[in-house]
Amino acid sequence: MRMVTLPGGETVPALGQGTWYMGERRADAAREADALRLGIDLGMTLVDTAEMYANGGAEAVVAKAIAGQRDKVFVVSKVLPSNASRAGTIAACERSLQRLGTDRIDLYLLHWRGGHRLAETVAGFDALRSAGKIRYWGVSNLDTDDMEALAGVPGGGACASNQVLYHVGSRGIEYDLLPWCTRRGIPLMAYSPLGHDVRRLLRSSALQAVAKRHGATPAQVAIAWTMRSGVVMSIPKASDPAHVRENAGAAGLALTDQDLAEIDAAHPPPRSKTSLDIL
Repeated sequence: MRMVTLPGGETVPALGQGTWYMGERRADAAREADALRLGIDLGMTLVDTAEMYANGGAEAVVAKAIAGQRDKVFVVSKVLPSNASRAGTIAACERSLQRLGTDRIDLYLLHWRGGHRLAETVAGFDALRSAGKIRYWGVSNLDTDDMEALAGVPGGGACASNQVLYHVGSRGIEYDLLPWCTRRGIPLMAYSPLGHDVRRLLRSSALQAVAKRHGATPAQVAIAWTMRSGVVMSIPKASDPAHVRENAGAAGLALTDQDLAEIDAAHPPPRSKTSLDIL
């Protein structure tokens, strides 16, 4: 498993598992938890969730998946912007801890920037970290100007990660956000690395050609591409065992300069600043 280094020096898997859309149907919970457990067994021990997903239902699925093996899993969850005052962040974290069935969250993120001041949210994160309820904190869906604002608040320099939409069809972060974070040692986490319209992305002739050369699938190439820099974690979501195994196979796929050039030709990097893509 490839690893990414957090600002404090701890390493985490570059390939993890997402849980968006999990927990929405009680009848599917056992199957979804089984899929997460399989992924953990295959080395994808970083599991990302959020209080927003299925109104906490996804966190309950994660609880089932990590039961009995909490210490081997790096759990990521998120606080909604509407809850992200100092007191609200603390209260939201307590609710997430209860749903997750654990005493700490490894990385706790602000889901996106809302009406509460960043200084309030950071103060809540600091209080949670001091109490041992979270180990690291970070953000999600923050563009470069937001990250600069965050760096300017007391304690804002402790941000451990920024989770953003990133895939071969959405490369805007490469213009300024990714370099900004890389210079400061803040790794990014790519959600939806196969895009929102997965079938459309996987029809890419470049991804198909690279996959054929490596005896891989276009999905594995797309996921491996997000991790190519060594400073990005990728969190594809899968609830089917075959898809879980397919995703896990991306961890060992090393793309060549020729592969990357072909992908760049079909899906060019940005030449100017673009608005941050958000799903």
